[in-house]
Formats: sequence, structure tokens, C-alpha cells
Amino acid sequence: MGLSSTLYTGISGLQSNSEAMSVAGNNISNSNTVGFKSGSTLFSDVLSASISSASGSSQVGRGVQISTVGTTFSQGSFQSTSSNTDLAIEGEGFFMVSASDSAEVFYTRNGSFSFDSDGYLVNASGYRVQGKLYDDDGELLGGDPTDILVNFDSQIPAHQTETLTLTTNLDSGSDIIAAFDITDAENTSNYATSTQVYDSLGDTHLVTTYFTKTADQTWEWHTVVDSSELDPSAAAATDLTELGSGTLTFDSSGNLLSGGSGSTVAGAIVWNNGSDATQQIDMTFDTTQFSSSSIVISQSQDGYAPGEVVDVAIDEAGTVTASYSNGETIDIAMLTLATFTNPSGLSKAGGSLYSATAASGDASVGMAGASQGYIYTSSLELSNVDLAQEFVNLITIQNGYSAASRVITTTDEMLQELINLKR
Repeated sequence: MGLSSTLYTGISGLQSNSEAMSVAGNNISNSNTVGFKSGSTLFSDVLSASISSASGSSQVGRGVQISTVGTTFSQGSFQSTSSNTDLAIEGEGFFMVSASDSAEVFYTRNGSFSFDSDGYLVNASGYRVQGKLYDDDGELLGGDPTDILVNFDSQIPAHQTETLTLTTNLDSGSDIIAAFDITDAENTSNYATSTQVYDSLGDTHLVTTYFTKTADQTWEWHTVVDSSELDPSAAAATDLTELGSGTLTFDSSGNLLSGGSGSTVAGAIVWNNGSDATQQIDMTFDTTQFSSSSIVISQSQDGYAPGEVVDVAIDEAGTVTASYSNGETIDIAMLTLATFTNPSGLSKAGGSLYSATAASGDASVGMAGASQGYIYTSSLELSNVDLAQEFVNLITIQNGYSAASRVITTTDEMLQELINLKR
């Protein structure tokens, strides 16, 4: 080796420190990039040259090189947002996204998502977020993750009432009435409550349940509807038509012994608007007979009118849920997260995206949880760049670069001295 080789040794220092400066500059530039993971530079010496001398063989270094530029996947801090489609991961998982025209899957920690004009959940670059879909029965489908789509122009059809539950107390001190008379319902009952029910078209109908105390610890219930609500062929000649009836019996402590469930009709309810004539409503009574005023504590029924999408939210399990104007909610999909044996082996693809490589290993796909990472809604993970550390790195890199340039200038002066020997 000679002075010329020393020049190249100095050049290697300039080149390596220049690359290190690029890494530090990139980190600083992305200090406000959501989900960005900082890079770190690792130097190594170049294979040394061997020289022989009287004392034996020795080695002389030939400079420095960049061994690797690693990615630091430490956890970034969270920033709260006002969007319920902004998500952050605590843990080792990555969101999965894919271009609309490609089957290739990319991975990202940037959870700034929104719905595009077609209803797909996408990131800022338009890549579609991947997840598992729910079927019409609310069961999560198997298979590979796919695009998450919400049809904002769709309606859910009406659901006719199939069950009606009344939670009431009937006053044990009420007078005994011989029998219920539908033609004089108000005067032949001790208590009544009304409930709106839905038919298959989504129309509402008011049904009233009358309670009549016929003996100690014994009550009859009669569910009726205005006869004008029914098809003439199914309506009674009286103003009210009875849909069903039953008997409730209680023990001496006022607890229900029997009659807690029953059906309103043996056949079907036939409304006058052409709705499904097979509707049948199952009645359930969660009733007590205590010495206090008769009262409805709660009532519920499972029917609803048609509805349009009014909001979509994502919860901390990663479940995408659509809310409808009729008060119903439907689970659409569940986000999937990917983890890797060696995340440092992922290849950066730009736009806060990574792609899997042989070094990273295959993705392990699952739902949010201890193994994949926890999802936080209305939050974004900020860059994990430590600016104080990066500024210190700038100083050390600059010093290394200056020192390497000194090697070149000093070697040049030595070469000039060598040339001057001839003069």
C-alpha cells in the first residue's frame, strides 16, 4: 500500500459519513411523519490489507464502509384526534394495506385512515385497509384478509317484530275483576301498557297489553290492537281485536311462577297494508307482583324500520361498525394486524409502507390483542425520532467527515513533498 491507497481510505470515510448524514437528515425530516420509524447507521471496517516485514505479517486497514442501515421499531407516542377512523397500535403489529389493482400487501404503522368515495377504508395514499368480513348473520368469515368496504348508499331492510318483552310490576293490592271484556277493556282491567311494533314493511302498529287480576296471585294478560290496523278478514267486529292472551301466576312473595312466555297468536297477524301475513310475536313477561303501584319498568321489541348509514366507527378490537338511521348497528369487518419475526428485515416502500422480505420472514396475521398489538381509536402514532439524539449524531458525523477530509489533505501534502524531491 502507498499514499495513493491512503487517499482512497480517506474517501471511504467521506462517503460513509455522507451516507450517515443522509440517514440522520432523513430522520430529522420525518420527525413529524405519522408512524415513521427512525433509521440508524452501523459502520464497519473494510477488509484490511496484509503487509510483510522482518517481524512478520501485519495488516493495515483500508477504510470504512456502511455495514447496514437498520430501522428502529421502538414505540412512538400517541396523538389524540377527532376522527374515529384514526388508529394507533401499541405493540409490534402492522396494519395491512393493498393497492386496488394489486394483490401485493404492504404493512404500515400509519393509521390515518378514511373512507374513499367508493366506501373503501383507505390510507392517505389510497391503499385499501385489509381485514376479515362479517357475514349477514354477524359471524366473522374465514379466509385471507380482504378490502374493507362500507356501502354508504345501501339500506338495511325493515325487520318485523318477533319478540316483545315487558318488565313490569303488578300491584298485589289491586281489586279482583271477574273477567276481561274486550268491549270494555278499560273498566275490566287493572293496568295496561302500549308498545310500538313493526311489520315486515317497517310500518309501526300500536299494540296494548291489558292486565286483569282474576284471583289472588293470578292475573290474565290480553294483547289487543285497534281493529282498523288489521285486514278486514282478520279483524274482529269490535273496536279492538285480541291477538293473544295468557295467565300469570305468582307465589306469596310476589315472584312469577308460570306464564312468563307465550305467543300472541296461534296463526299469524294480518295487517291491512299488505305486509307479511306470517308475522307472529312471542310475548315474554318478566313480571313481579309486589305491594307497590303497577308500573312498566322496561319494554323491548326486536323490530325496526328501514335505515340508511349515518356513521361508521372502529372500536379498539378493530371492528368496523356501521350505524343506521333506525338505531341499528351492523358489524362490517374486523381489521387484521401482521407481526414479523424480524421486523428490521422489512423493506421500506415509501409512503410509510413496508414490504416483507426473506430477512423479515412471512407475516403472522391475526386480530388485535396481546400477540398482535392493541388498537387505540381516535389516535395516531407519532414518529419515534429522538431529535436530541439526532443532533448529537450530526455532530459526530460532521467530526468524522472533517477528520476523513484531513486524511486526504494531509496525504496530498505528503505526495507534494514526494514530488518536490525531484526539484
